[in-house]
Amino acid sequence: MKTGPIFIFIAVALTVGGFAGGFQFARQKTDGATTVAVPQEEFLRGAVNPDKGQKPKLLYYRNPMGLPDTSPTPKKDPMGMDYIAVYEGEADSDGGLKISAEKIQKMGVKAEPAKLQVLDKSVRASGRVEIDESRSYTVTAKFEGYIERLHVNTTGQPVGRGQPLFEVYSPELVSAQREYAIAAQGVGKLNEAGGEAQSAMKQLADSSLQRLRNWDISDEQIKTLAQSGNAKRTLTFRAPVAGIVTEKKAVQGMRFMPGEVLYQIADTSSVWVQADVFEQDIAAVNVGQKAKIRINAYPGEVFEGRIAYVYPTLKAETRTVPVRIELANPKGRLKPAMFAEVEIPVAGATPVVTVPNSAVIDSGSKQVVIVQLAEGRFEPRVVKLGARGSEFVQLLEGVKEREMVVSSANFLIDAESNLKAALGGMQAAKPAVVGHKAVGVLNAVDAASGTVTISHEPVASLKWPSMKMDFVLANPSLVAGFKPGAMVEFEFVERGPGEWVVTSVVAK
Repeated sequence: MKTGPIFIFIAVALTVGGFAGGFQFARQKTDGATTVAVPQEEFLRGAVNPDKGQKPKLLYYRNPMGLPDTSPTPKKDPMGMDYIAVYEGEADSDGGLKISAEKIQKMGVKAEPAKLQVLDKSVRASGRVEIDESRSYTVTAKFEGYIERLHVNTTGQPVGRGQPLFEVYSPELVSAQREYAIAAQGVGKLNEAGGEAQSAMKQLADSSLQRLRNWDISDEQIKTLAQSGNAKRTLTFRAPVAGIVTEKKAVQGMRFMPGEVLYQIADTSSVWVQADVFEQDIAAVNVGQKAKIRINAYPGEVFEGRIAYVYPTLKAETRTVPVRIELANPKGRLKPAMFAEVEIPVAGATPVVTVPNSAVIDSGSKQVVIVQLAEGRFEPRVVKLGARGSEFVQLLEGVKEREMVVSSANFLIDAESNLKAALGGMQAAKPAVVGHKAVGVLNAVDAASGTVTISHEPVASLKWPSMKMDFVLANPSLVAGFKPGAMVEFEFVERGPGEWVVTSVVAK
């Protein structure tokens, strides 16, 4: 029996069929009219590159359902689907945000490198102009008397040093003057007598003189009294310093008692600015530092002062520490109680990574910097900020030195990035609003949980192979009348990540 040719034909057919079966899951690439078929296992292992005949570099495997889950080795998801391999070039093709050169030029995008430098920052605080307490003087009498006449009779009136303020009459003062005048004349008459009489008269004169000086009677008035020998009825009080009258309690004709305050005079040629520095900034403030003062009354003008004292107490209500700043006020332009804006320059100690203040996009909950990966490619990064300077801000995390950051038009790039992310999210969520159709066998119905188990055929719209999986029923009535084992045609959508909901079921 001649069976040789038949057996040869069968062997050849089986061989061809075996190769065909081995290539049924192969990855294909079409170049013109030529199709190159590669076994899937070899392609996943990186054995062949269909384009160049070289091995592509396998980066990782991603979730087949589009979930944010990757794996360095091949694996299956809970539904039995193989993770999809991602090769070098494929991952980078969608990395970051791509913007054309023309669009970059229209936006006015400007990028500069993150710098390692000493951060010069400024401590800012609000303050107020106050009178220098060391230049404030009180005018009072050390004896009882009456005000006969006022020469300065209004609050706020400027006075010069030695200018008459008021005249007083005091019986005690008149008696002390007469006593001194008699003692001074007696010393002159007893110069030739010598002995105990002269010594006693001299002690009386010195005692009377010291009493007048203790009452703040000027040497000029005492000299006049000694020369004339006549006690004056009134005594003139003069301003001890040049300044302005900040308080006047003296009234013409009033009686005053020893120690009673009659005038308050302040020298305003130098003033204080009391600044309230926040608790977190007080460590950078020290005595001797210079400060810049800006006053609302003089816009554009900067006054310079020096920190004279940092108070040892904290105001619990405002969480601030008072800081005293001294500055000259030769023309008296700075008035007490004026509002002041204080800026204290503070130099950093060590170099830190910094970017321009304009490069940071602060949404309140997070801070973002746009990094230029390459020409036309940008990536938003969440960063952690440190100390702020006048022009730069310190970055603790997120950006390294010399990385290019966008300092101009970054808001436009961020908006475009958010738009791309939103569109990408809409595309990823497309199965949740667009129904997919499949045919399968209804294996089981769980009425309690509202789910069904279906062994379905391949789903072309999702590139799913045949598998058995669980679905959630949009309404339990969809499977009313169906029994396990029934062949059905159904539609389903993705309501959430990995949650597939059946919306329609009909008998096949």
